[in-house]
Amino acid sequence: MTAAERRQRILDILCVRRHVQYSVLKKECGACRSTIFNDVCALSLSYPVYTSTGRYGGVHLVDGFYPSKANLTKEQFELLKRLLPTLSGNDKEIMLSIIKSNERRIENEQT
Repeated sequence: MTAAERRQRILDILCVRRHVQYSVLKKECGACRSTIFNDVCALSLSYPVYTSTGRYGGVHLVDGFYPSKANLTKEQFELLKRLLPTLSGNDKEIMLSIIKSNERRIENEQT
């Protein structure tokens, strides 16, 4: 995984979960803690990403920020969810990442 791919993966994870610990990012990205730390520092220059320490510490994305805010309509999102079971392999993983990165935003818009 390249640095750009890893940083995009971290951003995708944050868009869905809003908060994640370094150990989780390390495991999911297959990189060492210092690499993840450097990636988070790089992301914080372009996105509202911040870190905290303590029991609930880790990497956070500011509430309300969704980099793909205008990408999918609710109808497009529902179509992707219906198509997901028909895919396999890398195509399924890519589709799942698209769904996950838009899921919370779509749900928030419905309320």
